[in-house]
Amino acid sequence: MLFEDLKIPEPIQQGIKAAGFVYCTPVQAATLPDALSGKDIAAQSQTGTGKTAAFLIAVFSRMLAQQTIKQGHSPRALVIAPTRELVAQIHSEASIIGQFTNFKIVPVFGGMDYNKQRNALQQGVDMIIGTPGRLIDYLKQGVYNLKKTDFLVIDEADRMFDLGFIKDIRFLLRRMPPYLKRQSMLFSATLSYRVMELCYEHMNLPEKISVTPEQITVNKIEQALYHVGNSEKQGLLLGILRREQEGRILIFVNMKVTADKLERLLKANNIKVAVITGDISQKERLNILDRFKNGELPVLVASDVASRGLHIDGVTHVINYDLPQDSEDYVHRIGRTARAGAEGKAISFACEDYVYSLDDIEKYIKEKIPVVPMDDSLIVTDYKQPASKSYRKKPFSASSKQPHKQGTEKRRRPDRTKRK
Repeated sequence: MLFEDLKIPEPIQQGIKAAGFVYCTPVQAATLPDALSGKDIAAQSQTGTGKTAAFLIAVFSRMLAQQTIKQGHSPRALVIAPTRELVAQIHSEASIIGQFTNFKIVPVFGGMDYNKQRNALQQGVDMIIGTPGRLIDYLKQGVYNLKKTDFLVIDEADRMFDLGFIKDIRFLLRRMPPYLKRQSMLFSATLSYRVMELCYEHMNLPEKISVTPEQITVNKIEQALYHVGNSEKQGLLLGILRREQEGRILIFVNMKVTADKLERLLKANNIKVAVITGDISQKERLNILDRFKNGELPVLVASDVASRGLHIDGVTHVINYDLPQDSEDYVHRIGRTARAGAEGKAISFACEDYVYSLDDIEKYIKEKIPVVPMDDSLIVTDYKQPASKSYRKKPFSASSKQPHKQGTEKRRRPDRTKRK
């Protein structure tokens, strides 16, 4: 289906062309006709399938069609996302698709200038895109309200449950107009019982749209599996990185300590790399992502806690250095590549620590991951080991405490004349 075949206002059609979109993805083709007609949507869709463009096109088109005026400090549309990275990605795409409108779009999330975001909201906005915590913070202060909000989008609803945000979501929904007086759209990797319960509670007979995981993530991804021992994982990784020199490579691990070890290993072997884990500041995180996007960093290592929050176009390879312990996380991880119709490679290491996850993963994606026979020539053995962390003892100085020397001080006798 072509976008030009849909009843989309001209300013939005211009934005779609500016974004380089011509044909609808399966998710867009399934959701846009109903969404453009004003129906509520509950769609099962992974990242990298064009779902962001789907709900932005629908909301912008409906906002233009209604031509209502901003109501004080109440935005016309609210988009809720679970992570800061996802908010930034949605805002970036909204800025492109909505560039030929006069809509004021403000992203709201933690880790950025608090007063700057506050001032932007106080000036009145058409669309707010934000994380639950910061949205509630400003709402409670009366910086904005949701009394006249006509459009709601909840993105990655299943992730909201995983991160414990569902109470925050309900708090926000209770402060919006009733579901009969607004259009709501929800997108989730899975339409589980708890997600659908939220839909039936706060949406108006939503159209349920499902796209199976294998349709979403597997078709254009070349998957490969190496059975490798822990002792050979580092050598195999270096061999693959030497072989796949051209590209943008994202490496996933299960623990922060592993991410830190890989960073030291790759740097010791002259590979530009950075690490994203859950404990770095938002400013540092965005700086690393920008360097990765512009090609300054060819390799990025991410701990599992960050895997669903990364939305980067142009990733050519995903390497599961550790097999994920959750089957859905495998789909989310490899979905970082082959985005928006592109092709990509997903390479996984099955070591003795995590091979037990393999059966569940293959059942979930409904196919066997092709096993690549181990080639000894691929394993690098002459690599440099990173220098171990050393802790230098601070020398004693005249101003510091001196070590105790027997006999240099008189023994202090207790004063028995004092009584308690």
